[in-house]
Amino acid sequence: MSELEPPETHHLNAATGWLELGNHAEAKAELAKISPSNRRHPDVLDLVWRILAVEKSWTEALEVSQELVRIDPDNPSNWIHRSYSLHELKRTQEALNLLLQVREKFPGISTISYNLACYACQLGDLEQARHWLAESIKIRGKEEIKAVALTDPDLHAMWQEIRKL
Repeated sequence: MSELEPPETHHLNAATGWLELGNHAEAKAELAKISPSNRRHPDVLDLVWRILAVEKSWTEALEVSQELVRIDPDNPSNWIHRSYSLHELKRTQEALNLLLQVREKFPGISTISYNLACYACQLGDLEQARHWLAESIKIRGKEEIKAVALTDPDLHAMWQEIRKL
């Protein structure tokens, strides 16, 4: 896919800034200024997904993430977004299964193994959750993963053992 050019990049950057400031309404307004022909660009869709995630509009977020996986399958974030959307829609087993399918395609992405740990934990498979958390630690480092994991409600069932890492 071709790169976005000005003024589209300016609108995308402005939208990103608004989202980072916590103003998703202004972010959406900036995205609306992008020409219709560029609204399906992966960079635009990624920001649309992020806005929908902030709004907790998970059905729409799933649709956007599925489009991202279709048009840009080599970007691990797209697969992560799709599974996260599914998880938030209480389709956690499906989220886990789909993310497992691409685990080997993106071996150095700690978010994939971390999310697999979260999904396995939520499904009650603590053995698998431990495995994926250990994989994530190998990639990202114990202290960083431990700090995140101890605030993640998806891993609540494992907090006691995570504290001992």
